[in-house]
Amino acid sequence: MAEIITAVYQSHTSVVNVVNDLVATGIPQEEIHTREHEGKHEVQVLTPNVTQSEIKEILQRHQPLDLRVTERAD
Repeated sequence: MAEIITAVYQSHTSVVNVVNDLVATGIPQEEIHTREHEGKHEVQVLTPNVTQSEIKEILQRHQPLDLRVTERAD
């Protein structure tokens, strides 16, 4: 089952750094989504075939305000 890992950051710079780290690790760009919502910056990573723990470690490296995992309805 695929999952979505979401992290919320205070700055756009953190989001850019997170995306760069994820892509450098080999996660396809099309599996990474970003948006700004109510002054906070969010990164969502769709995880069908990659290790959830590796993605969470990358997201946590940039000190998110919030980090959550939800199941993705396909």
